[in-house]
Amino acid sequence: MNTGAGASLFLTNKREELRATVEQFAHQEVAPVIGELYEKQEFPYAIVAKMGALGLFGIPFPEEYGGRGGDHIGLCLAIEELARVDSSVAITLSAGVALGTTPIDRFGTEEQKQRWLPQLCSGERLAAFGLTEVSGGSDAAAVHTTARREGDEWVINGTKAFITNSGTEVTALVTVAAVTGEPVNGRRRISAIVVPAGTPGFKVSKKYSKVGWSASDTNELSFSDCRVPFDNLLGEEGRGYAQFLEVLDEGRIAVAALSVGLAQGCIDECLTYMAQREVSGRKLGEYQALQFKVADMEARAHTARLAWYDAASRLVAGRPFKKEAAVAKLVASDAAVVNAREATQIFGGHGFMNETPVGRFYRDAKILEIGEGTSEIQRMIIARQLGLPRP
Repeated sequence: MNTGAGASLFLTNKREELRATVEQFAHQEVAPVIGELYEKQEFPYAIVAKMGALGLFGIPFPEEYGGRGGDHIGLCLAIEELARVDSSVAITLSAGVALGTTPIDRFGTEEQKQRWLPQLCSGERLAAFGLTEVSGGSDAAAVHTTARREGDEWVINGTKAFITNSGTEVTALVTVAAVTGEPVNGRRRISAIVVPAGTPGFKVSKKYSKVGWSASDTNELSFSDCRVPFDNLLGEEGRGYAQFLEVLDEGRIAVAALSVGLAQGCIDECLTYMAQREVSGRKLGEYQALQFKVADMEARAHTARLAWYDAASRLVAGRPFKKEAAVAKLVASDAAVVNAREATQIFGGHGFMNETPVGRFYRDAKILEIGEGTSEIQRMIIARQLGLPRP
């Protein structure tokens, strides 16, 4: 089997061992059961528990809090390998770590880290990232949820939309972006506040019926006079927007890796199918037109992989990576969508059936051009980083 991310000077022995471990896990533990869970729209609790036992949710976090002491590169390698088999499982890890737990690790006080990180790193509990609102669209700053201080508490009111991992039985908390003060220099004061699951006034609405990612958890959230301790403020008051943007930049690399995994998974499936399927007495793999399709698919996946490698390497090295993260997200999500379409074409009628992995890949691909900032937003970021003026 093509190992995709395997042979590369980029991978240390430790990273290659992690990649190979997750590849084996994905094929042995995820592949046999995920199709049924996907069609039933059931969250893969047993798989998540096994991922936790494997240490995947703690990859980039310090060992003192139960993490594995790794980095974002290791996390993205794991996400890519999972996505080669299924994106619902991959996004559960990606959102749980890159978006849910990272804000606690990055901006939390020592007390907050001691309280929440161990259970999140172990995978026993999940965290969610509450930024998006229906009225905001792609504008991350369009936050209307409010939090006013009353004594030693925050009182939160508002709604959030499309929040991953927010309504599972093992969800521990949601970090919520809320307006906490009057505008300063024309900018509203947005802060990040941790809201534990089960807090009175915090309601998780019925999960969405989605085109893809059907075995992942996505919900709308509402807050009605929801009270949490003032000490649940994450980081500095009024700096929440900047914090969320920092987290989003890192999360885009993770989604790029997920996109590459899906793109590579399409190649894997096509190679297997083309070696077995016969038409007019010939294997599909003998037809040059189809060979060219797969060659183009491989070129897209390989190029996109190099893009997320570059962005993640810059992040780990402490170098600027905002533009590179946007580039990786843009080209990788495009590769995923095109490869899924081409794989479906190669499979023909079989590719249109939901029981095939290719059918799932086709349904899962489109959201990758939307979530974590649309492709248009990525182009805007790249243009700004090149010094081009705002329209």
